[in-house]
Amino acid sequence: MKYVYPGIFTLLENDEYDVRIPDLPGCITCGESLAQAIEMASDAASMWLCDSEENNEEIPPPSSIADVKVSQGQFVSLILADTDDYRKRFHNKAVKKTLSIPSWLNSKAEKENINFSKVLQDALKEKLSIF
Repeated sequence: MKYVYPGIFTLLENDEYDVRIPDLPGCITCGESLAQAIEMASDAASMWLCDSEENNEEIPPPSSIADVKVSQGQFVSLILADTDDYRKRFHNKAVKKTLSIPSWLNSKAEKENINFSKVLQDALKEKLSIF
């Protein structure tokens, strides 16, 4: 899933940025540059939302960027959070699956040194339109 939330950026005295996503309680990060702060905000929001998805928690709706109030020295920017991409990058722990195939197919595949795990992963990605 892809989400877009407004983030409040504050330029600190050391030229670093503090970033808070007010719609996601406790979602706070920072960066040594604006580019890094944007990247870190996307990562933090993705992690927050991924956790909520996995726990079947309600996902808060994003505020309108026009409704987000900022103080002197702050600005608002939209943050893209992609929980599917986040899972691909950080949830790659292998999970053992038991499956059944016909004996003749197993013998033929073993003779051809087929990697069963890779074939299953490729087939699942194709079936789920994950590229």
